[in-house]
Amino acid sequence: MFSIRLPGELEEKIKRLAKKYDASKSEIVREAIEDYVAKEETKEKPYELGKDLFGRYGSDEGNLSETYKQKVKKKLNEKHPD
Repeated sequence: MFSIRLPGELEEKIKRLAKKYDASKSEIVREAIEDYVAKEETKEKPYELGKDLFGRYGSDEGNLSETYKQKVKKKLNEKHPD
């Protein structure tokens, strides 16, 4: 159990919702926190959302980051042969 301090305006909004839905302020706040936590637990990180798209467009080569070192080494060898 814990206590929180809320700005007066937010507390008034919670009081109005509690009255509207015939619920306690605690029920309103608990439900809001449960909804927030559930949403955050299922939320994907930005990388996860786009990982199948990164590096696939522009050059039509989806493995640019994987082969970058090899390509740089080849270009250097072409420019400065042993």
